[in-house]
Amino acid sequence: MKTRKKGIIFLWVSIFIIFTSLVFYIIGKNSSYLVTDFYKRLALTVLILAIILLVYSVFLIIRFRFSPAFKKVKIIIISIIIGLYALGCSTFLLIIYGPIDNFRTWLITTAMSTMNHQYYCKWFYSNDIINAVLGENYVYNDGTSTDPSLITFDKTEVYANEYEKDVLEHDKDDLYKIIRFKVNDCDAYLAVVYDPSKISVGVSKYIGVGGQYIYDMTKQQGAVLAINGGGFYDPNYNSNGGNPLGVTIADGKIITDDPYNSSGGGIIGFDLFNKLILMRDATGTQALDAGIRDAVTMGPFLIVNGKMANIKGNGGWGYAARTAIGQRKDGIVLLLVVDSNEFRTKGASIRDLAEIMERYGAINAANLDGGTSSAMVINNKLINDPINSALEHKTRGIPTIFKVVE
Repeated sequence: MKTRKKGIIFLWVSIFIIFTSLVFYIIGKNSSYLVTDFYKRLALTVLILAIILLVYSVFLIIRFRFSPAFKKVKIIIISIIIGLYALGCSTFLLIIYGPIDNFRTWLITTAMSTMNHQYYCKWFYSNDIINAVLGENYVYNDGTSTDPSLITFDKTEVYANEYEKDVLEHDKDDLYKIIRFKVNDCDAYLAVVYDPSKISVGVSKYIGVGGQYIYDMTKQQGAVLAINGGGFYDPNYNSNGGNPLGVTIADGKIITDDPYNSSGGGIIGFDLFNKLILMRDATGTQALDAGIRDAVTMGPFLIVNGKMANIKGNGGWGYAARTAIGQRKDGIVLLLVVDSNEFRTKGASIRDLAEIMERYGAINAANLDGGTSSAMVINNKLINDPINSALEHKTRGIPTIFKVVE
């Protein structure tokens, strides 16, 4: 009687081990980043032994009778738990490696577009798989920079469509207006700024050491409206947004001047004529020589000289909270922030940003830093809902902002 009880216990243990080792083996089969070759072989060995134990446990259960002391209710409860575990492992493997590649594409494009969280996809996929997915989702620009002459500042009262009406219909003295809508079921905020001369770059007072929260920067710098600015890197993973990417210029002064290697982005800023300029492969000095007064560095560029970038798939940046900036032919500037959802699985793709900017008439537009950085502040109040990696509803310190000062 005790032998059959032992068989049931062996059955539970073998199923638990089979699915655990199967998960590790399949992950190791697809990527050695998380599960090295040694642990992959170990998982395979354990899997084989667990299968043998499973066969032996079935033999014991069939061969011998139940022990009365081993109550059926206990068997049912534990069996359900083991069954749910096996189902969970199977579902996990199906989502990660199954025939439907939506999750795989989302995870790889979203993780690989970040600076510090690329390991999320490298845990599960080899470089060949990652490169294949990125090869199906990318942004291609032909390398041109903006032509300032296309910004004419000519005004019109004719509304070509509802989006034109949303932008152009405002009180004469309005400095800006906010248009709200949804993107993939997430809240989006489009600030329409009518006087581009009021827009400049603000920098953290701790630049090079740490960033500041956007609402603190706007309050200290007297801004009535602001969005987060360029990208940044964390050399020690703890600098809290103090190191901007590439070139940063504020009020005609070079703040940072580092190389930025990106085929899709570069310098994003305003010149002395208040025109949005997108420049590639330029140094801080070259930007000043081109007349740029305020700028950050990021990308990709979404629209250049009225031509949208060639965006394949989701653009290779996945879906996340996003920030973008654009300018219309009439000089009106568009500042866009899109939230993610509470689990950080939705938001906007690069294609979404480009299409929104085109819809509202931008002839030049670029992506800015996104994710937890994406934020819009009006009169010192954060109006959108950033979510960090701990799923807390809060933003983070950043090095730069685009601000509107009256």
